[in-house]
Amino acid sequence: MVKKAPQQKRNLWNLTEGFKGDKIILMVALLLMIISIVAVFSSTTLLANMGGDRLEIVKDQLVAVGIGLVIMAICYFGIKKTGVFRFFSQFGFFFCLILLVILMFHIPNPVFSFPKKEVARRVMLFHGMQIHVFEIVKVVMVMYVAWAVSSFKDGKFTFFQRFAEKNPTFKWVGTELFTEWFYIFLPMAITAGLVLRGSNSAAILITGILILMCILGGIKFKHVMGFAAVLVVGAGIFMAVKLGRSSNGGTDRAQTFFSRITHSDDNSLEKLYKVKEGSPEFYELMDELRQPISAELAIKKGGLFGRMIGNSSQKYVTAAIYEDYMYSFIVEETGLVGGLIIIMLYLSLLARGVMIVKDCGDNMFAKLAVAGLILMICSQAFLHMAVNVHLMPQTGQTLPMISHGSSAFLMFCLAFGIILSISRNVWVKMQQREAEAAPIIEHSDEVQEGLSDLEMLENMDNLNDDEQ
Repeated sequence: MVKKAPQQKRNLWNLTEGFKGDKIILMVALLLMIISIVAVFSSTTLLANMGGDRLEIVKDQLVAVGIGLVIMAICYFGIKKTGVFRFFSQFGFFFCLILLVILMFHIPNPVFSFPKKEVARRVMLFHGMQIHVFEIVKVVMVMYVAWAVSSFKDGKFTFFQRFAEKNPTFKWVGTELFTEWFYIFLPMAITAGLVLRGSNSAAILITGILILMCILGGIKFKHVMGFAAVLVVGAGIFMAVKLGRSSNGGTDRAQTFFSRITHSDDNSLEKLYKVKEGSPEFYELMDELRQPISAELAIKKGGLFGRMIGNSSQKYVTAAIYEDYMYSFIVEETGLVGGLIIIMLYLSLLARGVMIVKDCGDNMFAKLAVAGLILMICSQAFLHMAVNVHLMPQTGQTLPMISHGSSAFLMFCLAFGIILSISRNVWVKMQQREAEAAPIIEHSDEVQEGLSDLEMLENMDNLNDDEQ
């Protein structure tokens, strides 16, 4: 009777033994969550000094982390078929369209209210929690485009072809290009146009990722480039009109966009270094300098190993450092070493995403969903870092899974949950294929018996040689 191997007890080191999703992505998500809690707590000193509720911000982040873990668990344990994501993704554009129209035109409704003196970016859910609409649009549109491109490549969009066959006058409706525009390009263009009214950087980021998804999905390159050209022309006209209106008085997002690109700081860091830190002149200069300069100063002060947790100086002078300038804050407190660790976490996420995409096989939807979500997270992370090190103008993009912000944080958790769920399905299918695969050598028992007989004969021959 064969004894069963004793079951290994679960402990801290083998806690993820039964986890069938991608363990590296899970660990990256958990590490980013832990870093976010520490960083948000340490970076809100200015808020406390100004009479704000520092503990409330930390509490919000802890609640967001808890809810985010639940979202990831629901996606991983509760949704065991990629087809569920695919089904809901087909409604993604309509959901975003309704949400953006309500936001942009402040349409009265019983669910959302609108903050006063606020650019069209956020809504208040039942007059309570603030929701950053563009963070929702990022994830939802990635899933929609994954569905649209995969359905187009699988030949599932046949309505217009059948219509053209019955109505020869409208045969152009049945062309491949028209189908691409109706299901893929037009929703992307409408989304970009609505987002552009509230955030130039978000519109560019979302559209860029969606265009990359089209290229990765096998949409003809010339068609994608034609669509990109139309977007550039349309954005140019939109900006020109907005600049014309803002020149008559008032400010506008277009004016802000161009001012950030062309601005050159008159007050250099050299001038700041010449005065004594803590003196009235020092704070006057700090007030004159823009936030990007404070972020650059924080990075310079960080050095190799940083000033240690809790010893940041720029958190006292940089507004909302726990959102738009989180990376510079982390580098000041943990130095270049801490900054490189953050970069390595996002690079690890990117590398593992590539591996999952390769393992998805012929499932185009799963490939594009994972690729799009990974690109969205990593692109925003590196864009945030580029702004913080003063390589790019201010964009307002937060550091994914680290910066404070409930709605953005939860949407990133949803993205991680979808990736983990798809990686789990990929792992299960790979195991099934391996189990169903025919063994290389049939009748292994007979082969083993034959090997035993050969070994016995060899031993007998050796024994005869010894007797002789």
